[in-house]
Amino acid sequence: MFGVVTEALIPQPGDVVHVGGEASVQFQGERAFVFRVIRVDARSTYEGWIWLEGYVLGPAGAALQRRRIFVRRDGLVRRD
Repeated sequence: MFGVVTEALIPQPGDVVHVGGEASVQFQGERAFVFRVIRVDARSTYEGWIWLEGYVLGPAGAALQRRRIFVRRDGLVRRD
């Protein structure tokens, strides 16, 4: 099930989120992916944006690639 990550909710290590065009234009359409968060950078940045470190997950849920991404918090969609 998918649900929108609200403004008050910051992803935590272990959370799995869908990263698409709403999170950043660079992840629109075919570039969207499912991401398992392993670290949230605490440094201050632009209002509503965050740095996340984690793994891009494949269809079976296996980690395919480790990445660090800069995204709009409101654009993330949590996978339950």
